[in-house]
Amino acid sequence: MSITTAWAAIIAFGLFVYVALDGFDLGIGLIFPFFPDDEERNMMMHSVAPIWDGNETWLVLGGAALYAAFPVVYGVALSALYLPIVMMLVCLIFRGVSFEIRGKAKRTKHLWDLSFIVGSAGASFFQGIILGAYLQGIPVVNESFAGDSFFWLHPFSILTGLGLMATYALLGACWLIMKMDGDLQRRLYRLVTPLTLVLLVFILGVSVWTPMVSPQIAHRWFDSGLLSRLIVVPFLVAIVALSLFVAIRRRREKTAFFLTLLLVLLGYIGLLVSVWPYAIPFTILLADAAAPRSSQIFTLVGAVIIVPIILAYTTAGYWIFRGKVAQGAQYH
Repeated sequence: MSITTAWAAIIAFGLFVYVALDGFDLGIGLIFPFFPDDEERNMMMHSVAPIWDGNETWLVLGGAALYAAFPVVYGVALSALYLPIVMMLVCLIFRGVSFEIRGKAKRTKHLWDLSFIVGSAGASFFQGIILGAYLQGIPVVNESFAGDSFFWLHPFSILTGLGLMATYALLGACWLIMKMDGDLQRRLYRLVTPLTLVLLVFILGVSVWTPMVSPQIAHRWFDSGLLSRLIVVPFLVAIVALSLFVAIRRRREKTAFFLTLLLVLLGYIGLLVSVWPYAIPFTILLADAAAPRSSQIFTLVGAVIIVPIILAYTTAGYWIFRGKVAQGAQYH
C-alpha cells in the first residue's frame, strides 16, 4: 500500500466513523418532533450529552487530514462547496449551543428545542447536499474550481440531502431504542419500520439517479465490468433490511442498531468503489491531488499517534456511559 492510499484509507475511515457516530446524534434532533413530551426529550438528549461533542471530533479530523494529505482536494472542495459547508457549520453551532443552554432554560426552552431540531435537520441536509454535489462531479480546470457558486443546488443533491436525513433519523431511533425502555422505547420501535421503508426508497432513488447525473459512474457500473462485483450490494441491502424488520419485531435492540450501521456501510462502500481512484470525480486522481511525499510521511506520523488516542477516548466515553438512561438523569 502506497502512502497516498494509506492517507485515503485514513480519511475514508474517519468520515465513516463520523457518519456512524454523529449520524445517530443528529438523528435524535430529526425525530424530536415526534416526541413532544418535555421529560422524554430530556432523556433523549441525556443519551448523547456525554458523547456528542466527541463524535464531532471525527469531522475535524477528516478536514485536517484532507488539508494535510490532499491540499488540492481541500482547496477545490472548499471553493466549490463553501456555501453548504458554512451553512452546515452554522447549523452545528446552533445545535451545540442548544445542548448547553436547553437544560438550564425555563421560559425559552421551546426555542432551544427548535434550535436543536433545525440545527440537526440543517446539518444533516447540507451534508447530504455536499455528498450529492461530489457525486455529480465538481467542475475543475487546472486544479481549480471552475463552476458557479450554486452549482451544488441541483435536484439530485437535494435528493441526497433528504436521503441522508432519513439515514440519520433511522440511526437516531435505533440508538434511542438501546438507551430507553418502557413506553418511550415501544413508540421508538414503531417509528423504525416506516423510517426504514423511507430510507430504502431513497436508496433506490439515489441508485437509479446516480448513473443518470454522472456518465462516468454509469460507464464504471455498466461498461467496465464493475457491475458483476457490485450486483451483490442490492441483495445485501435487501437482506440487511429484512433482518432489521425481524430484529425490530423480536425487540432485539442492539441488533437493530448494528444492522442500521451495516446499511450505512454498504452504501458507503458502493460510493467508494464508484469513484476510486479519483479524489474529485472524475477530474483529479488521488495521486495527482496528494501532497509531496515528505509532507505525507511527516503528517502520517502524527496521524498514527492521534487516531488511536481518539479511538481510545471515544471508546472509553461510550463504555463509561453505557446502559439505559434513567428517568431524571443529568449529565453536566
